[in-house]
Amino acid sequence: MPVTSAPLKSDAVTRTAVVILAVIAGGAALRWLADILTPLALAAFLAVMIDGFARVLRQRLPLPPRAALPLAVILSLILFGGTAVFIADNAAAFASQVSGYMPRMNQVLARVAGLVGVDVPPTVNQLVHMLDPARSFGMIASWLQSFTSTAAFTLVYLGFILAARAGWKRKMIGMFPEKARRHEAVETFARIRDGVERYLWVQTVTGLMITGVSYLVMLAVGLDNAAFWAFLIFIASYIPVIGGVIGVAAPPLFALLQFPTYWQAFTLLAVLYGVTTVVGNIIYPRMQGRSLNMDPVAVLLALAFWGAIWGVTGAFLSTPLAVMVMVILAQFEGTRWIAVLLSADGEPNQLKSRAGLTPPGHEPPESETKPKATSRTLRPRQTNAGKTTAEK
Repeated sequence: MPVTSAPLKSDAVTRTAVVILAVIAGGAALRWLADILTPLALAAFLAVMIDGFARVLRQRLPLPPRAALPLAVILSLILFGGTAVFIADNAAAFASQVSGYMPRMNQVLARVAGLVGVDVPPTVNQLVHMLDPARSFGMIASWLQSFTSTAAFTLVYLGFILAARAGWKRKMIGMFPEKARRHEAVETFARIRDGVERYLWVQTVTGLMITGVSYLVMLAVGLDNAAFWAFLIFIASYIPVIGGVIGVAAPPLFALLQFPTYWQAFTLLAVLYGVTTVVGNIIYPRMQGRSLNMDPVAVLLALAFWGAIWGVTGAFLSTPLAVMVMVILAQFEGTRWIAVLLSADGEPNQLKSRAGLTPPGHEPPESETKPKATSRTLRPRQTNAGKTTAEK
Protein backbone atom coordinates (compact mmCIF):
# COMPACT_ATOMS: atom_id res chain seq x y z
CA MET A 1 0.00 0.00 0.00
CA PRO A 2 2.68 2.64 0.77
CA VAL A 3 4.17 1.99 -2.66
CA THR A 4 0.93 2.84 -4.57
CA SER A 5 -0.20 5.81 -2.43
CA ALA A 6 2.51 8.17 -3.72
CA PRO A 7 1.59 7.79 -7.42
CA LEU A 8 -2.10 8.21 -6.61
CA LYS A 9 -1.38 11.40 -4.68
CA SER A 10 0.78 12.67 -7.53
CA ASP A 11 -2.01 11.99 -10.05
CA ALA A 12 -4.51 13.90 -7.92
CA VAL A 13 -2.19 16.90 -7.68
CA THR A 14 -1.61 16.78 -11.43
CA ARG A 15 -5.34 16.68 -12.19
CA THR A 16 -5.97 19.61 -9.84
CA ALA A 17 -3.19 21.65 -11.45
CA VAL A 18 -4.53 20.87 -14.92
CA VAL A 19 -8.04 21.96 -13.90
CA ILE A 20 -6.73 25.24 -12.45
CA LEU A 21 -4.68 25.97 -15.57
CA ALA A 22 -7.66 25.09 -17.79
CA VAL A 23 -9.90 27.51 -15.88
CA ILE A 24 -7.32 30.30 -16.18
CA ALA A 25 -6.81 29.64 -19.89
CA GLY A 26 -10.56 29.45 -20.47
CA GLY A 27 -11.17 32.74 -18.67
CA ALA A 28 -8.43 34.43 -20.70
CA ALA A 29 -9.91 33.08 -23.94
CA LEU A 30 -13.40 34.26 -22.98
CA ARG A 31 -12.01 37.70 -22.19
CA TRP A 32 -10.03 37.87 -25.42
CA LEU A 33 -12.98 36.70 -27.58
CA ALA A 34 -15.58 38.83 -25.76
CA ASP A 35 -16.52 40.80 -28.88
CA ILE A 36 -17.38 37.57 -30.70
CA LEU A 37 -18.84 35.47 -27.89
CA THR A 38 -20.96 38.14 -26.20
CA PRO A 39 -23.44 38.54 -29.10
CA LEU A 40 -23.53 34.76 -29.53
CA ALA A 41 -24.34 34.21 -25.83
CA LEU A 42 -27.06 36.88 -25.96
CA ALA A 43 -28.52 35.31 -29.10
CA ALA A 44 -28.59 31.85 -27.50
CA PHE A 45 -30.26 33.33 -24.42
CA LEU A 46 -32.90 35.07 -26.56
CA ALA A 47 -33.44 31.87 -28.58
CA VAL A 48 -34.17 29.92 -25.40
CA MET A 49 -36.52 32.68 -24.24
CA ILE A 50 -38.40 32.73 -27.57
CA ASP A 51 -38.60 28.92 -27.60
CA GLY A 52 -40.13 28.94 -24.12
CA PHE A 53 -42.56 31.66 -25.21
CA ALA A 54 -43.55 29.50 -28.20
CA ARG A 55 -44.26 26.53 -25.93
CA VAL A 56 -46.46 28.69 -23.71
CA LEU A 57 -48.42 29.91 -26.76
CA ARG A 58 -48.75 26.34 -28.04
CA GLN A 59 -50.18 25.18 -24.71
CA ARG A 60 -52.48 28.13 -24.07
CA LEU A 61 -53.77 28.86 -27.59
CA PRO A 62 -55.27 26.55 -30.24
CA LEU A 63 -52.37 26.99 -32.65
CA PRO A 64 -50.82 24.60 -35.15
CA PRO A 65 -47.43 23.33 -33.94
CA ARG A 66 -45.53 25.15 -36.69
CA ALA A 67 -47.29 28.49 -36.08
CA ALA A 68 -46.24 28.90 -32.45
CA LEU A 69 -42.57 29.78 -33.07
CA PRO A 70 -43.20 32.41 -35.82
CA LEU A 71 -45.88 34.01 -33.64
CA ALA A 72 -43.50 34.07 -30.68
CA VAL A 73 -40.82 35.72 -32.85
CA ILE A 74 -43.26 38.37 -34.11
CA LEU A 75 -44.55 39.14 -30.62
CA SER A 76 -41.00 39.33 -29.27
CA LEU A 77 -39.99 41.77 -32.03
CA ILE A 78 -43.05 43.91 -31.28
CA LEU A 79 -42.19 43.87 -27.58
CA PHE A 80 -38.55 44.81 -28.12
CA GLY A 81 -39.49 47.46 -30.70
CA GLY A 82 -42.05 48.99 -28.36
CA THR A 83 -39.48 48.99 -25.58
CA ALA A 84 -36.96 50.82 -27.79
CA VAL A 85 -39.54 53.44 -28.79
CA PHE A 86 -40.58 53.93 -25.16
CA ILE A 87 -36.97 54.42 -24.05
CA ALA A 88 -36.21 56.82 -26.91
CA ASP A 89 -39.28 58.99 -26.26
CA ASN A 90 -38.76 59.19 -22.52
CA ALA A 91 -35.02 59.73 -22.85
CA ALA A 92 -35.64 62.69 -25.18
CA ALA A 93 -38.17 64.16 -22.73
CA PHE A 94 -35.75 63.65 -19.85
CA ALA A 95 -32.90 65.33 -21.74
CA SER A 96 -35.09 68.38 -22.39
CA GLN A 97 -35.80 68.67 -18.65
CA VAL A 98 -32.16 68.49 -17.55
CA SER A 99 -31.51 72.12 -18.41
CA GLY A 100 -34.29 73.15 -16.03
CA TYR A 101 -32.51 71.37 -13.17
CA MET A 102 -29.33 73.47 -13.53
CA PRO A 103 -30.21 76.13 -10.90
CA ARG A 104 -31.26 73.48 -8.43
CA MET A 105 -28.05 71.50 -9.09
CA ASN A 106 -25.98 74.61 -8.34
CA GLN A 107 -27.88 75.09 -5.07
CA VAL A 108 -27.26 71.49 -4.02
CA LEU A 109 -23.55 71.83 -4.87
CA ALA A 110 -23.34 75.05 -2.83
CA ARG A 111 -24.90 73.36 0.21
CA VAL A 112 -22.64 70.34 -0.08
CA ALA A 113 -19.60 72.60 -0.45
CA GLY A 114 -20.64 74.53 2.64
CA LEU A 115 -20.94 71.33 4.65
CA VAL A 116 -17.40 70.23 3.72
CA GLY A 117 -15.92 73.70 4.27
CA VAL A 118 -15.39 74.90 0.68
CA ASP A 119 -15.67 78.72 0.50
CA VAL A 120 -16.22 79.04 -3.26
CA PRO A 121 -18.40 76.16 -4.50
CA PRO A 122 -17.99 75.07 -8.12
CA THR A 123 -20.87 75.28 -10.55
CA VAL A 124 -22.17 72.55 -12.81
CA ASN A 125 -20.64 74.17 -15.89
CA GLN A 126 -17.24 74.29 -14.21
CA LEU A 127 -17.46 70.61 -13.29
CA VAL A 128 -18.46 69.72 -16.85
CA HIS A 129 -15.45 71.58 -18.26
CA MET A 130 -13.18 69.87 -15.74
CA LEU A 131 -14.39 66.49 -16.97
CA ASP A 132 -13.19 67.29 -20.55
CA PRO A 133 -16.46 67.28 -22.58
CA ALA A 134 -14.71 66.22 -25.79
CA ARG A 135 -13.32 63.11 -24.15
CA SER A 136 -16.66 62.34 -22.47
CA PHE A 137 -18.57 62.63 -25.74
CA GLY A 138 -15.97 60.43 -27.41
CA MET A 139 -16.48 57.75 -24.78
CA ILE A 140 -20.25 57.99 -25.17
CA ALA A 141 -19.96 57.71 -28.96
CA SER A 142 -17.67 54.69 -28.62
CA TRP A 143 -20.11 53.03 -26.23
CA LEU A 144 -23.04 53.67 -28.60
CA GLN A 145 -21.06 52.22 -31.50
CA SER A 146 -20.19 49.12 -29.46
CA PHE A 147 -23.81 48.75 -28.36
CA THR A 148 -25.11 49.06 -31.92
CA SER A 149 -22.58 46.54 -33.22
CA THR A 150 -23.40 44.05 -30.44
CA ALA A 151 -27.15 44.43 -31.05
CA ALA A 152 -26.73 43.91 -34.81
CA PHE A 153 -24.58 40.78 -34.41
CA THR A 154 -26.98 39.45 -31.76
CA LEU A 155 -29.92 39.73 -34.16
CA VAL A 156 -27.91 38.04 -36.93
CA TYR A 157 -26.89 35.18 -34.64
CA LEU A 158 -30.46 34.87 -33.37
CA GLY A 159 -31.83 34.57 -36.89
CA PHE A 160 -29.36 31.82 -37.80
CA ILE A 161 -29.99 29.94 -34.54
CA LEU A 162 -33.75 29.96 -35.10
CA ALA A 163 -33.32 28.97 -38.75
CA ALA A 164 -31.05 26.05 -37.82
CA ARG A 165 -33.39 24.86 -35.08
CA ALA A 166 -35.06 22.25 -37.31
CA GLY A 167 -31.78 20.45 -37.98
CA TRP A 168 -30.77 19.95 -34.36
CA LYS A 169 -32.51 16.58 -34.17
CA ARG A 170 -30.40 15.16 -36.98
CA LYS A 171 -27.28 16.69 -35.45
CA MET A 172 -28.02 15.03 -32.12
CA ILE A 173 -28.39 11.66 -33.86
CA GLY A 174 -25.08 12.21 -35.63
CA MET A 175 -23.23 13.25 -32.46
CA PHE A 176 -24.75 10.52 -30.26
CA PRO A 177 -25.53 7.41 -32.32
CA GLU A 178 -26.30 5.39 -29.21
CA LYS A 179 -29.85 5.95 -27.99
CA ALA A 180 -28.91 5.95 -24.28
CA ARG A 181 -26.23 8.63 -24.68
CA ARG A 182 -28.50 10.69 -26.93
CA HIS A 183 -31.27 10.54 -24.35
CA GLU A 184 -28.85 11.65 -21.64
CA ALA A 185 -27.65 14.58 -23.79
CA VAL A 186 -31.24 15.66 -24.48
CA GLU A 187 -32.04 15.55 -20.75
CA THR A 188 -28.96 17.66 -19.99
CA PHE A 189 -30.00 20.27 -22.55
CA ALA A 190 -33.56 20.24 -21.17
CA ARG A 191 -32.25 20.92 -17.65
CA ILE A 192 -30.16 23.84 -18.93
CA ARG A 193 -33.14 25.21 -20.84
CA ASP A 194 -35.43 24.86 -17.84
CA GLY A 195 -32.84 26.60 -15.65
CA VAL A 196 -32.69 29.59 -18.00
CA GLU A 197 -36.47 29.82 -18.20
CA ARG A 198 -36.89 29.55 -14.44
CA TYR A 199 -34.25 32.25 -13.98
CA LEU A 200 -36.27 34.53 -16.25
CA TRP A 201 -39.41 33.67 -14.32
CA VAL A 202 -37.86 34.44 -10.91
CA GLN A 203 -36.23 37.68 -12.11
CA THR A 204 -39.46 38.83 -13.77
CA VAL A 205 -41.63 38.18 -10.73
CA THR A 206 -39.24 39.81 -8.25
CA GLY A 207 -38.57 42.68 -10.66
CA LEU A 208 -42.30 43.35 -10.99
CA MET A 209 -42.61 43.43 -7.20
CA ILE A 210 -39.89 46.08 -6.87
CA THR A 211 -41.10 48.01 -9.91
CA GLY A 212 -44.74 48.11 -8.83
CA VAL A 213 -44.02 49.47 -5.36
CA SER A 214 -41.45 51.94 -6.71
CA TYR A 215 -43.83 53.27 -9.35
CA LEU A 216 -46.62 53.84 -6.82
CA VAL A 217 -44.28 55.68 -4.45
CA MET A 218 -42.86 57.85 -7.24
CA LEU A 219 -46.38 58.76 -8.33
CA ALA A 220 -47.32 59.56 -4.73
CA VAL A 221 -44.47 62.05 -4.27
CA GLY A 222 -44.96 63.52 -7.77
CA LEU A 223 -41.60 62.60 -9.33
CA ASP A 224 -41.29 63.45 -13.02
CA ASN A 225 -40.96 60.59 -15.53
CA ALA A 226 -42.13 58.01 -12.99
CA ALA A 227 -42.92 55.45 -15.72
CA PHE A 228 -39.44 55.86 -17.23
CA TRP A 229 -37.72 55.38 -13.87
CA ALA A 230 -39.92 52.37 -13.11
CA PHE A 231 -38.98 50.77 -16.44
CA LEU A 232 -35.26 51.30 -15.77
CA ILE A 233 -35.66 49.72 -12.33
CA PHE A 234 -37.38 46.71 -13.93
CA ILE A 235 -34.59 46.27 -16.51
CA ALA A 236 -31.88 46.64 -13.85
CA SER A 237 -33.53 43.95 -11.72
CA TYR A 238 -32.46 41.31 -14.25
CA ILE A 239 -28.89 41.76 -13.03
CA PRO A 240 -28.77 39.50 -9.95
CA VAL A 241 -27.85 40.74 -6.48
CA ILE A 242 -26.84 44.32 -7.37
CA GLY A 243 -29.24 45.21 -10.19
CA GLY A 244 -32.12 46.28 -7.98
CA VAL A 245 -29.86 48.30 -5.69
CA ILE A 246 -28.39 50.20 -8.64
CA GLY A 247 -31.77 50.74 -10.28
CA VAL A 248 -33.43 52.41 -7.29
CA ALA A 249 -30.52 54.82 -6.70
CA ALA A 250 -31.40 57.30 -9.47
CA PRO A 251 -34.96 58.40 -8.46
CA PRO A 252 -33.95 59.78 -5.01
CA LEU A 253 -31.06 61.68 -6.59
CA PHE A 254 -33.31 63.33 -9.16
CA ALA A 255 -35.88 64.05 -6.47
CA LEU A 256 -33.22 66.26 -4.87
CA LEU A 257 -33.06 68.24 -8.11
CA GLN A 258 -36.78 68.45 -8.78
CA PHE A 259 -38.19 69.41 -5.38
CA PRO A 260 -37.17 72.37 -3.18
CA THR A 261 -37.57 70.22 -0.05
CA TYR A 262 -35.81 67.02 0.93
CA TRP A 263 -38.58 64.83 2.31
CA GLN A 264 -39.50 63.50 -1.16
CA ALA A 265 -35.95 62.27 -1.76
CA PHE A 266 -35.68 60.69 1.70
CA THR A 267 -39.08 59.03 1.28
CA LEU A 268 -38.06 57.53 -2.05
CA LEU A 269 -34.71 56.45 -0.64
CA ALA A 270 -36.28 54.71 2.37
CA VAL A 271 -39.17 53.00 0.56
CA LEU A 272 -37.28 51.94 -2.57
CA TYR A 273 -34.32 50.52 -0.71
CA GLY A 274 -36.66 48.98 1.86
CA VAL A 275 -38.64 47.02 -0.73
CA THR A 276 -35.42 46.09 -2.57
CA THR A 277 -33.94 44.76 0.66
CA VAL A 278 -37.04 42.73 1.51
CA VAL A 279 -37.36 41.24 -1.98
CA GLY A 280 -33.63 40.69 -2.42
CA ASN A 281 -32.94 39.14 1.00
CA ILE A 282 -36.17 37.26 1.76
CA ILE A 283 -38.28 36.56 -1.34
CA TYR A 284 -35.62 36.23 -4.04
CA PRO A 285 -33.35 33.71 -2.23
CA ARG A 286 -36.32 31.46 -1.45
CA MET A 287 -37.61 31.52 -5.03
CA GLN A 288 -34.13 31.09 -6.47
CA GLY A 289 -33.19 28.23 -4.16
CA ARG A 290 -36.43 26.40 -4.83
CA SER A 291 -36.53 26.79 -8.59
CA LEU A 292 -32.91 27.17 -9.75
CA ASN A 293 -31.26 25.09 -6.99
CA MET A 294 -28.29 27.50 -6.97
CA ASP A 295 -26.35 28.46 -3.86
CA PRO A 296 -26.48 32.26 -3.23
CA VAL A 297 -22.69 32.39 -2.81
CA ALA A 298 -22.30 30.70 -6.20
CA VAL A 299 -24.62 33.30 -7.76
CA LEU A 300 -22.51 36.11 -6.28
CA LEU A 301 -19.25 34.55 -7.51
CA ALA A 302 -20.74 34.00 -10.97
CA LEU A 303 -21.80 37.66 -11.07
CA ALA A 304 -18.26 38.80 -10.19
CA PHE A 305 -16.59 36.40 -12.65
CA TRP A 306 -18.77 37.00 -15.71
CA GLY A 307 -19.08 40.71 -14.96
CA ALA A 308 -15.29 41.02 -14.95
CA ILE A 309 -15.00 39.12 -18.26
CA TRP A 310 -17.97 40.41 -20.28
CA GLY A 311 -19.04 43.55 -18.42
CA VAL A 312 -22.76 44.36 -18.20
CA THR A 313 -23.64 41.53 -20.58
CA GLY A 314 -21.78 39.06 -18.39
CA ALA A 315 -23.54 40.35 -15.28
CA PHE A 316 -26.90 39.93 -17.02
CA LEU A 317 -26.10 36.36 -18.15
CA SER A 318 -24.16 35.31 -15.03
CA THR A 319 -26.89 33.19 -13.42
CA PRO A 320 -27.96 31.32 -16.60
CA LEU A 321 -24.31 30.60 -17.35
CA ALA A 322 -23.78 29.37 -13.78
CA VAL A 323 -26.77 27.04 -14.11
CA MET A 324 -25.39 25.71 -17.40
CA VAL A 325 -21.95 25.09 -15.86
CA MET A 326 -23.50 23.33 -12.85
CA VAL A 327 -25.62 20.99 -14.99
CA ILE A 328 -22.70 20.11 -17.30
CA LEU A 329 -20.26 19.49 -14.44
CA ALA A 330 -22.79 17.21 -12.76
CA GLN A 331 -22.62 14.79 -15.71
CA PHE A 332 -19.00 13.77 -15.03
CA GLU A 333 -17.74 11.97 -11.95
CA GLY A 334 -14.50 13.94 -11.83
CA THR A 335 -16.26 17.33 -11.69
CA ARG A 336 -19.47 16.39 -9.92
CA TRP A 337 -18.14 17.70 -6.59
CA ILE A 338 -17.94 21.20 -8.08
CA ALA A 339 -21.57 20.97 -9.19
CA VAL A 340 -22.55 19.84 -5.70
CA LEU A 341 -20.86 22.93 -4.22
CA LEU A 342 -22.68 25.18 -6.71
CA SER A 343 -26.09 23.68 -5.92
CA ALA A 344 -28.30 24.74 -3.04
CA ASP A 345 -29.16 21.27 -1.69
CA GLY A 346 -26.35 19.07 -2.98
CA GLU A 347 -28.46 17.64 -5.85
CA PRO A 348 -27.24 19.48 -8.97
CA ASN A 349 -29.10 17.20 -11.37
CA GLN A 350 -32.49 18.46 -10.23
CA LEU A 351 -34.02 21.87 -10.89
CA LYS A 352 -36.84 22.09 -8.40
CA SER A 353 -40.40 23.06 -9.24
CA ARG A 354 -42.60 23.53 -6.21
CA ALA A 355 -46.06 24.93 -5.78
CA GLY A 356 -46.33 28.58 -6.70
CA LEU A 357 -42.95 28.68 -8.43
CA THR A 358 -43.72 26.86 -11.67
CA PRO A 359 -43.47 29.25 -14.62
CA PRO A 360 -46.00 29.09 -17.46
CA GLY A 361 -45.26 26.24 -19.82
CA HIS A 362 -43.77 24.00 -17.11
CA GLU A 363 -46.97 22.50 -15.76
CA PRO A 364 -46.91 18.71 -15.47
CA PRO A 365 -48.92 16.81 -18.08
CA GLU A 366 -52.42 15.69 -17.26
CA SER A 367 -51.30 12.08 -17.13
CA GLU A 368 -49.13 12.95 -14.10
CA THR A 369 -51.80 14.92 -12.28
CA LYS A 370 -54.72 12.51 -12.67
CA PRO A 371 -54.92 9.58 -10.25
CA LYS A 372 -54.10 6.31 -11.80
CA ALA A 373 -57.01 3.93 -12.32
CA THR A 374 -56.88 0.79 -10.25
CA SER A 375 -56.33 -2.31 -12.30
CA ARG A 376 -58.98 -4.96 -12.20
CA THR A 377 -58.10 -8.40 -10.90
CA LEU A 378 -58.15 -10.87 -13.74
CA ARG A 379 -59.93 -14.02 -12.69
CA PRO A 380 -58.92 -17.39 -14.16
CA ARG A 381 -61.03 -18.29 -17.18
CA GLN A 382 -63.18 -21.38 -16.70
CA THR A 383 -62.78 -24.00 -19.43
CA ASN A 384 -65.30 -26.56 -20.60
CA ALA A 385 -63.49 -29.26 -18.70
CA GLY A 386 -64.31 -27.61 -15.38
CA LYS A 387 -60.71 -26.65 -14.72
CA THR A 388 -59.28 -23.21 -14.81
CA THR A 389 -56.58 -22.14 -17.25
CA ALA A 390 -54.09 -21.83 -14.40
CA GLU A 391 -54.77 -25.39 -13.28
CA LYS A 392 -54.15 -26.70 -16.77
